[in-house]
Amino acid sequence: MAGFNVSDKALDFLLGCTIDFDLDTGLSSKLDTGKRYLSQMRGLYRDSAAFEAMLRKEDTLVYEFHGMPVPEDPGDLAFGCSILNPGKVGDEYFFTKGHFHTILETGEVYYCLKGHGYMMLENPEGEWSAHELTPGQAVYVPKRFAHRSINVSPAEQLVTFFAFRADAGHDYGSIETRGYRKLLVERDGAPAVIDNPNWA
Repeated sequence: MAGFNVSDKALDFLLGCTIDFDLDTGLSSKLDTGKRYLSQMRGLYRDSAAFEAMLRKEDTLVYEFHGMPVPEDPGDLAFGCSILNPGKVGDEYFFTKGHFHTILETGEVYYCLKGHGYMMLENPEGEWSAHELTPGQAVYVPKRFAHRSINVSPAEQLVTFFAFRADAGHDYGSIETRGYRKLLVERDGAPAVIDNPNWA
């Protein structure tokens, strides 16, 4: 397999092997795992006092993601799943960091396997939308849109399957610096979209 350097695990996939994939948990014994703890989300939540108070009690696991170890070359396809735990910082639901793709002209597909959540989208020009996710629903993320998963369930994980072009890359820095224009918070026991007062 000349032309790129991949692990033995990735080579197995390139040669057409199948993988196990649990539709309830989103887990697989063959996908690479990443984790995001509360301490890694500093500066992303609106209520910094609530964030610091929560962090003093416990560095909670907010979400994890599992991705296929494929080559990041044009023509390859990356996929995996995101597992977002239930919880809130103040009145703001747990969410993933959110990102643009480094290759901005990249779309992505998310399919909800479990839970209840939303996909928050926005582009550099200021267009935004929030799409509800329940099991069996898919959201198409158009090119040029940052995307963030948000878990609005009080007790259940939000598990989504995703797929995108493998060479797209991830730009987390833009969101870390400016945040999202809109936030999803709990109002009278239900999700509500509000303006982000800290948006820069």
